Amino acid sequence: MRTDPKDADAIETSLEIAAERGGDLTPVVYERLFERQPAMKLLFWRDTTNAIRGEMLMRTFEAILDFIRDRQFADHLIKTEVVNHAGYDVPPDVFATFFGLVAEVVEEACGPEWTPAMAGAWRRTLVDLDSFVVHPDRVAVG
Repeated sequence: MRTDPKDADAIETSLEIAAERGGDLTPVVYERLFERQPAMKLLFWRDTTNAIRGEMLMRTFEAILDFIRDRQFADHLIKTEVVNHAGYDVPPDVFATFFGLVAEVVEEACGPEWTPAMAGAWRRTLVDLDSFVVHPDRVAVG
């Protein structure tokens, strides 16, 4: 099922506002990830400059933007990365946690410009993303 164009517009707008108001969200996103999933911090022991975290968050934003529009690669990428990260002992539910906390950080960065339409769009998209993350074998792609 494709994302409703109004939801896609709301998510894009929220990301634009968050980028303008919050700047680089990488430190906030990963601080929150490590608070909620402490075991994940150990996997980043070599990332002393936060370059890997920044790249991963950038790819997450790219995947979200593709997922809510054309789905030229995001659905396949997400399913593939769930499998790849299992090799690093990252369970699929951490991916669901990650997308959800990205949405929270975006909401906080938007501040008073966050709207009910954005909240609803993110909520619905997170449910859709969750189906790819938690049950990649059950989701038809194409």
